[in-house]
Amino acid sequence: MSWARERAAVAGENKSALLDIGRGRGSGILAAVRHYLWLMIFLAAAAGLADQPAFAGQASAQQPPPAAAPPSPMIVLDPAHGGIDTGARGENGIVEKDIVLAIARTLRAELERQGFRVVLTREADTDPSYDDRAAAANAYRYAILISLHIASTGKPGTVRAYYEQFSTPLPPPASPAASPAAAQARSATPPPASLLPWHEAQQPSVAASRHLAEILQLELARSFAGSPAQPTGAAVRELRSVAGPAVAVEISSVSVSNAEMLTGMAAPLALAIGRSVDAYRAGSVAVPKS
Repeated sequence: MSWARERAAVAGENKSALLDIGRGRGSGILAAVRHYLWLMIFLAAAAGLADQPAFAGQASAQQPPPAAAPPSPMIVLDPAHGGIDTGARGENGIVEKDIVLAIARTLRAELERQGFRVVLTREADTDPSYDDRAAAANAYRYAILISLHIASTGKPGTVRAYYEQFSTPLPPPASPAASPAAAQARSATPPPASLLPWHEAQQPSVAASRHLAEILQLELARSFAGSPAQPTGAAVRELRSVAGPAVAVEISSVSVSNAEMLTGMAAPLALAIGRSVDAYRAGSVAVPKS
């Protein structure tokens, strides 16, 4: 073989070897690329699964659940008096029992239009007992009672809100045979909480009722010029047996010349009540009756 042919043969062998090396390197690079792509796909899939409840359960368990929205109460409208109990009378023939019933009917329609549930303690010229009126509210798991009254005095066109304010209860009468010491001990011992007298059912809800009355009175002051900014605490018999938030609303007064001056206040009164109940629900921490 000549020198030239020998050199050509060696060059051919080297070229073949280089091609083999290049193929090996190319296969290694492709394998590395494939491995990288599979790794990226796996990481992307893992990130997607982390958003699912099975992966997020541990993280979400560390955060408190969102607070449940307060339930919507049943609004119990209590038109005062009725039957032979006429309530206040005006010189122009205005009778409280008739005006509050007419206002209650308008309030019901307006509040239902706002989305509230509403019932009345009386639908006609009847006079339910205090206990029957309270039972109408106590029958619901979560209710707000609003007792409606017309004042015999006061600046016409103004409205006041009242909440129950218990006076110091009188001790029970002692029997003639009982000793003074026994009578004193019995009067000083309050009844167990589970035996709360019916006429004191409002006791646990006094703070809630006062809070509602404060909110309501602010709305009344905005809606009816001249109305006070603060509610009044008083002994209101219609409220004492209600085991939940309860307020009284008193409109002034039977001295107006025309009954429509009073019944015409029902629509703005409904707006004030609706806003007050919404505000009360938003800030209330009271637990409804079970």
